[in-house]
Amino acid sequence: QVQLVESGGGLVQVGGSLRLSCAVSGRTFSSYTMGWFRQPPGKERTIVAGISRSGGTTSYADSAKGRFTVSRDNAKNTVYLQIDNLKPEDTAVYYCAAKNYALNVGQYDYWGRGTQVTVSS
Repeated sequence: QVQLVESGGGLVQVGGSLRLSCAVSGRTFSSYTMGWFRQPPGKERTIVAGISRSGGTTSYADSAKGRFTVSRDNAKNTVYLQIDNLKPEDTAVYYCAAKNYALNVGQYDYWGRGTQVTVSS
């Protein structure tokens, strides 16, 4: 069974940075496409970024381009999301997810429980 555990969230000030981590256990990590999603208070969960199995290809939601960077370390079974120049609208629960499909194909099958990011002004 695949388990995903996010960490790295917290309370930060506007303009600060955070690096979220997601540790994955279970089947071979490198066989999964990984994604980061977020759910602001009272809103739906939406995708932020995705990264291919090898890490060679990434994709971002328009709202994430320029300030968000997704990466992975297959040797450590971990995917990361670097968020720079944090804004109040980045306040959300951030989830990582895994799927057996290519980056732009199929739905995510496995989910973590999320980590809270709160940006204060």
